[in-house]
Amino acid sequence: MTILEEGKKAPAFKGKNQNGATVSSTDFKGKKLVLYFYPQDNTPTCTVQACNIRDNFALLKKKGINIIGISPDDVNKHKKFEEKYDLPFTIIADTEHSIIDKFGVWGEKQLYGKKYLGLHRTTFLINEKGIIKKVIVKPKSKQHAEEILEAWDAVESDEK
Repeated sequence: MTILEEGKKAPAFKGKNQNGATVSSTDFKGKKLVLYFYPQDNTPTCTVQACNIRDNFALLKKKGINIIGISPDDVNKHKKFEEKYDLPFTIIADTEHSIIDKFGVWGEKQLYGKKYLGLHRTTFLINEKGIIKKVIVKPKSKQHAEEILEAWDAVESDEK
């Protein structure tokens, strides 16, 4: 697993969202963007993380932050996840791992001593110029929106 570095240009991406529409990195040119990668819809930790972002979505939008969730699940599973939890943000299906691989978040994991390949929960904060300003490795699912807001505040104060 290789994680992209802060200060580098974020890779271009394109994928289908939960409604089957194409979403592209070019749609967010000149805007703040958060890409949060998570392993699977409807699992306890991923649900807590998505609902935390949902519950703080108005604060994120007020700061001009656009949120996109990305997982290897398909469009139909994303649609059910969105509807079940009333998620107000875009979720991209990446069944082919094209975006996941570009961002380097797929790799070896270990659970109960058993090694396997999987997605590493990771969040990227990308500024208006397409530069990765912050990488949050192993985000705190119950406070993820707060982590994002704090990180943006730190990025903006550093740029002043």
